[in-house]
Amino acid sequence: SESNLPKSSFHHALQQSWKCIGIENNSRLVAKERLVRWNAAILESFLLKIVDNRNNFYPGSSLSNFTPSQEDKVLSFSEKLSESIMFPNMKYQENYRKVSSSMAISSVARAELIEYVARISSLYRDVPFHNFEHASHVTMSANKLLNKVCSSFVNEEEVSSTGYAVVTERTFGISADPLAQFVVVFSSLVHDVDHQGVPNAQLVKEEDPLAAQFQNRSVAEKRSITIAWDILMEDRYRELQSAIFVNGNEMVRFKQLLINTVLATDIADKERSAAGKIRWQKAFHPSKNPCGDNLDSSGNELDDVSLRSLKATLVFEQIMQASDVAHTMQHWETFRKWNRRLFQELSKAYREGRGATDPKEKWYENEIGFFDFYIIPLAKKLRECGVFGTAEREYLDYALENRRRWEEEGREIAKNMIIEYEAATASATVSRATGATGETQS
Repeated sequence: SESNLPKSSFHHALQQSWKCIGIENNSRLVAKERLVRWNAAILESFLLKIVDNRNNFYPGSSLSNFTPSQEDKVLSFSEKLSESIMFPNMKYQENYRKVSSSMAISSVARAELIEYVARISSLYRDVPFHNFEHASHVTMSANKLLNKVCSSFVNEEEVSSTGYAVVTERTFGISADPLAQFVVVFSSLVHDVDHQGVPNAQLVKEEDPLAAQFQNRSVAEKRSITIAWDILMEDRYRELQSAIFVNGNEMVRFKQLLINTVLATDIADKERSAAGKIRWQKAFHPSKNPCGDNLDSSGNELDDVSLRSLKATLVFEQIMQASDVAHTMQHWETFRKWNRRLFQELSKAYREGRGATDPKEKWYENEIGFFDFYIIPLAKKLRECGVFGTAEREYLDYALENRRRWEEEGREIAKNMIIEYEAATASATVSRATGATGETQS
């Protein structure tokens, strides 16, 4: 029974988390509890890397006692989005990839981490697509890609002859930067928290207060970032903060990466997408750069460290973008599941007067266009990064195969989805009407 479990156990900490945020953990929440466990375990695995790295660089120090100042806690979208995040220009450790088997975070930090994940899960809305299950799917996909980056280049024979530091440089320093890795999985978890199930354009059209707060740009994404950061900065998560951050500079880098990676999922922002293409050419195809230069946003020539940081930043953004639509680059049935849910979400929004177009009109054709103009080019970018090992081919192959099958079977699938959704909507309408009549008669 729960009362017999040790106070420091994962299960007990999770039970306490539900209690702290006012959720009764009944049978209906079993699935959510499992997702909270999975996400917390993923985050903890990257948090262990941060702590282990800190101990290696600063043995015997008391850096874990760092307490953020009020200035450190401020999150602002007023500054121009960073073209690249400056990654530490440090000498890579030869033994970095091996996290000590005895490494652990404190039981208090672990309990706070679980409570944080549980609290975030409770703030996701009950919408068909942009829900906590989607966030969990994105987090697990990001975890897979990050692990590919950190392991794909570990060839023991080469490591023994050249050293792990040389191999790490091929990943632009990503595999030796545990804080940045943690931010990416953190961003994946929180990137759609409180999503209303409607696109940003609709929030702007409705003059939602959030639209004015965030200057009518990336409204939902900025809302999610703000919620996630503000909660993390609460005093009840002091031990977790100390495990993540070593100083104010790390907090600045954390915030920059959080903003960059989450805003990268707003693919409807044409200005940001255009700027992203220029950054991509500058980093990976400088000879094809349409601007004809290799300068940073301040007009300075990119040195080796700056170029490496730009590449690393872009890789993290690609991880987020690919993970956000990972269902399109996975098994056919996974694609169909999430494709159906997105159709249901957009159809519900349209039926409630919160959508500009009826998704049933051109669902089949629009999916073909989405594959051709976004998914397949995105999968090819993963390959161009050159850091994802076997995943580079795997993601592209699945994208091409799903596109082929959708072209062949999608028209009939879309037709059936429309019929099923309309039947379910009609049934729900009848049920509500019947219930209302019964209440009136009683």
